[in-house]
Amino acid sequence: MSKTADTALPDPSRWKALAFIALAQLMVVLDATIVNIALPSAQTDLGISDGNKQWVITAYALAFGGLLLFGGRIADLWGRKRTFVVGLIGFALASALGGAAQNEAMMFGSRALQGVFGALLAPAALSLLAVMFTDAKERAKAFGIYGAIAGGGGAVGLILGGFLTEYLNWRWTFFVNIPFAIVAAAGAYFVIREPSGARNRAPLDIPGVVLSTLGLVALVYGFTRAESAGWSDALTVSMFIAAAVLLVTFVVVESRVKSPLLPLRVLTERNRGGVYLSLGLAIIAMFGLFLFLTYYLQVVKGYSPVRTGFAFMPMIVGMITGSTQIGTRLMTRVPPRLLMGPGFLVAAVGMLLLTQLDLNTSYTAVILPGMLLLGLGMGTAFMPAMSLATHGIEPRDAGVASAMVNTSQQVGGAIGTALLNTIAASATTAYVADHAARATDPELLQLQAMVSGFAAAIWWAVGILVAAAAIAIALINTGRPGTGSGGGERGASDAGADEEVRIPVVAH
Repeated sequence: MSKTADTALPDPSRWKALAFIALAQLMVVLDATIVNIALPSAQTDLGISDGNKQWVITAYALAFGGLLLFGGRIADLWGRKRTFVVGLIGFALASALGGAAQNEAMMFGSRALQGVFGALLAPAALSLLAVMFTDAKERAKAFGIYGAIAGGGGAVGLILGGFLTEYLNWRWTFFVNIPFAIVAAAGAYFVIREPSGARNRAPLDIPGVVLSTLGLVALVYGFTRAESAGWSDALTVSMFIAAAVLLVTFVVVESRVKSPLLPLRVLTERNRGGVYLSLGLAIIAMFGLFLFLTYYLQVVKGYSPVRTGFAFMPMIVGMITGSTQIGTRLMTRVPPRLLMGPGFLVAAVGMLLLTQLDLNTSYTAVILPGMLLLGLGMGTAFMPAMSLATHGIEPRDAGVASAMVNTSQQVGGAIGTALLNTIAASATTAYVADHAARATDPELLQLQAMVSGFAAAIWWAVGILVAAAAIAIALINTGRPGTGSGGGERGASDAGADEEVRIPVVAH
């Protein structure tokens, strides 16, 4: 690559492009939680059985999680802008189908289609940022905005889902995606100018696509099924065994083929590996908390869906502040591990406050500060994590590196929901067994047991966040942008500031 190409002026439309990329990311993240609020109403209207209702969530999770690596590779092959626009249009059409669903088959099919197009859209969005923002300070601002949306969008979905379900009907939780997608697709088509020479035109690794897709689908389904059927269920165990065999085989294949779907250099660089692992753990803790607090506020405190959504506002404010004010301002001044490690620890302190939940817990004294600290910590940590996802990566691998971030989040979400739910259910059962003989009000006992289960699971979430902090501090050794410290593609000794020129998308 020539010096001229390396030092080309940045795209003058990059900030406009960020607005449309952020809008698309918000739509995808909103969808992860907005449907949860609408699910009870949709289940009643469409006659979906209790046994099948999980497929409204599972169909999306399987398609999205299973196809993310494929989507990232398609973005590198087709071009990120084209993949991004196709993903948006497809997501809008799938959302229209879901909103118009007349039976459970239409609903499940639309959710699977949303997952397919989401798997194209999400890695294309993040990799577009990676190749468009090359200046360290601008990159920090761009990823600060993106990180705030990635972290806080789920909580926004709870508010919007509550409004739409309570004041319109559940179908609008699908239809609301359509204007988001149309505006983002039109804006992207006219504004985004993808840098030339950034595509990876190597032939598609078909064995890698099949093995990774089946392996990730088996893994996500295993955790999803464990939540309802238990960890010892024969099909659950079979899914985990199949996932292990398929994913190990995938790694072996990728190490031997000429043009792998996931070049192992993307995973083995310690900074990116540290990001994928620590971020996945943090998502485990956060997704479980969303579920528990939603139930606690609605079932124990009697909040309406809209009031429940607004109760999550401190977390959203904290995430936006942590990402755009703390993370963005400090990213160019301190090494990323000194943002991610302390960020996860602050989130753990917030989570620790929430272990105090009982039937009479004060929202103002306990829940509000807990969520605010959780949001501040997560926002501060998410921002450098999103940027480091493409740390030291060549433009041709940006799509698949971005897909790995989304994969760690998706798998983390599935694990978090299943694992923490199981812990909560076991603690609830144990509480009932210990207190049943002395209980005078069975209904009160059930509420006390449920809250005790939530608190037990949140203790585990605290430990998981501490582990995420330890991994971030131990593995991520890159220095702040513009310094010569830290490990890039060439190792810890020589990944200096010249790397910013030679490979324009470096974030260290």
